[in-house]
Amino acid sequence: MLIVMKAQAGQEDIERVCAKIELLGYRPHIIPGEQRTAVGVTGNQGAIDPAEFEDLPGVAEAIRVSKAYKLVSRETKPENTVVSVNGVQIGAEEIVFCGGPCSVESREQILDSARAVKAAGGQLLRGGAYKPRTSPYSFQGLGERGLQYLAEARGETGLGVVTEAIDVETYDLVESYADCVQIGARNMQNFSLLRRAGRSRKPVLLKRGMSSTLDEFLMAAEYILADGNYNVILCERGVRTFTDHTRNTLDLSVVPAVRDLSHLPIIVDPSHGTGRRDKVLPMGRAAIAAGAAGLIVEVHPAPDRALSDGHQSLYPSQFAELTSECRAIAGLLAKRQGSTGSVSV
Repeated sequence: MLIVMKAQAGQEDIERVCAKIELLGYRPHIIPGEQRTAVGVTGNQGAIDPAEFEDLPGVAEAIRVSKAYKLVSRETKPENTVVSVNGVQIGAEEIVFCGGPCSVESREQILDSARAVKAAGGQLLRGGAYKPRTSPYSFQGLGERGLQYLAEARGETGLGVVTEAIDVETYDLVESYADCVQIGARNMQNFSLLRRAGRSRKPVLLKRGMSSTLDEFLMAAEYILADGNYNVILCERGVRTFTDHTRNTLDLSVVPAVRDLSHLPIIVDPSHGTGRRDKVLPMGRAAIAAGAAGLIVEVHPAPDRALSDGHQSLYPSQFAELTSECRAIAGLLAKRQGSTGSVSV
């Protein structure tokens, strides 16, 4: 259920509604809006009678939310959510580029990568200190040393750091270094990890699982919001299909679908989505045309010597080409929307 407050409702009115929700044994979620505040209700196993709230001072109406993902849904929050990562606004008007290697391999490698990302106009740095790999014999990351190198790269370039937490045990450590904590595709339905992310003080980048439906993707995000962290960025990174010409099938149709159903921003990972360097640029351009809020791309100063995912990593010059072309596409779309007076949601 969603309790919509009147425009003139005060803090005392909102607190009264929250107290009533807690008295009934449920959990309140205060959702500020552009013109008025709403309070979401979670924890109820069945329908709640709207009359429980409609007579309270400051309440405009009580609305039943039809979606299972209540807090993620546009029914709960019609306005787009903008998530700030180290001052970078994801979901705002400007598209965002997050670049860097699959894995942090050395101090020199991540510093060179960060400089290249910064020079190309990127705003965020990605890099894995902990790497869940298909083979137990593959490079698994440098652990805390890798996190320290990422922090040093942030200090030099000013780029915000996005890096993955692979389990609950290391989440605190990753959170202490990162500006945004990534939940990878393999962990999209690791519910204990999602709940830990929900208690985080840092934004979360949630990648779509390799075989997940749109509803499963949004329900995973609901776990995080339900535990109190509303700063969630969704990421499409390709799903498993029968194709063999790419690593995965990049499902760009999910971008407008998410924007229709949810207020959360969605970005796209064309590196994992295709697994092929020559496919990253065209699919990155297509992602921006489809309405993505930005891209997360693998960039390496020497992809042929990368310890992981070198075949899908861009050279710095290619990343610079991608950011330039995508900004041009975003500019054309903004101009078109401005001329028609309409904005696609």
